[in-house]
Amino acid sequence: MELDEANKNNNNELLQLVSFKIGNEEFGIDIFKVKEINRIMQVTKVPNSPRYVEGVVNLRGRIIPIVDLRSRLHLTRKEHDKNTRIIVVEVGASTVGFIVDEVREVLRIPVTITESPPSMAAGIDSDFIKSVGKLNDRILLLLDLEKVIEAEEMPNQN
Repeated sequence: MELDEANKNNNNELLQLVSFKIGNEEFGIDIFKVKEINRIMQVTKVPNSPRYVEGVVNLRGRIIPIVDLRSRLHLTRKEHDKNTRIIVVEVGASTVGFIVDEVREVLRIPVTITESPPSMAAGIDSDFIKSVGKLNDRILLLLDLEKVIEAEEMPNQN
C-alpha cells in the first residue's frame, strides 16, 4: 500500500510536455492541452488582425486562428520549411494553432527540475514563460499558454 501511494505522489509530480523549437530555443507545453500537430497548411489571412496572427484555417469544420509563435514571442520571423509544424492547443474555450519551427519530442520531467523563469528568458517577455526546466544538457522554457492566448486579439472562432 505504501509503495502505491509513493508511486501516485511521483506521478503527480511529473510534467508531461510536448517540446518544440523556435530558433535555438527549446520550449515545452502541457501535452494535455495539445489537440493535434499538423504540417504547415494553407492559412487564410484576416484583415486588421495583429501582426502575429497568421490567419485562420478550417480544421474539420472549425475555424481556428493560427498564431506565428515567433512573432508572438517577439522573435524574428522565418520562412516555413519541411520541419515547420502547427501545434493546435485548447486552453479554456479557445482553440488556437501555433506555428513552430520544429516539434521535438514528448517528455516526462519531474516538477523538481523546474524553477521560476528569470525576468528575461532568451529575449522573450517572461510573462509568457511559466517555468524553466533544467534537463541534463539543455534548458526547456515552459510556456504559459493562458497568458500567450489571453492577450490575443484573435479573430472570431466558430
